[in-house]
Amino acid sequence: MGANRWIIVAAMTLAVSGCGREGGIFGDNNPETESQERGSTLFDLFENRDDPNTTIEVNKYLWNASLDILNFLPIQSADPFSGVIVTGFGTPPGGGRAYRATIFVQDPALEARSLSVALATRNGPASAETVRAVEDAILTRARQLRIRDTRL
Repeated sequence: MGANRWIIVAAMTLAVSGCGREGGIFGDNNPETESQERGSTLFDLFENRDDPNTTIEVNKYLWNASLDILNFLPIQSADPFSGVIVTGFGTPPGGGRAYRATIFVQDPALEARSLSVALATRNGPASAETVRAVEDAILTRARQLRIRDTRL
């Protein structure tokens, strides 16, 4: 009697498992349809399904170099996923003028075009020479950090 019970349970399980699918009990063997119909699993976390047009990648060396170089400025907000760092006013060591900065790391490449720095003083925008000097310092520090990582 125990064997009959297992056969009935197996048959019912097989019959119920096919309910709700258009392709019958075993599906229609169409990979496109199956991928659309199947639910998410634990392994979906490890797949890269992000649309490259909507994902933003940030260069970690430029990000860390920006934080290193402008460490005298208080951070108001920092979002490593979008690449934006916003600081409050602060005075550089040995300087007399207070600055605030907004840094935008917009590309995963370690290049000057990946970095955008906006500096402001309490009286308005900082000079172009000052902005250029800060950008150069960040790029130099980013290259130093990358060289240090390759030696490890």
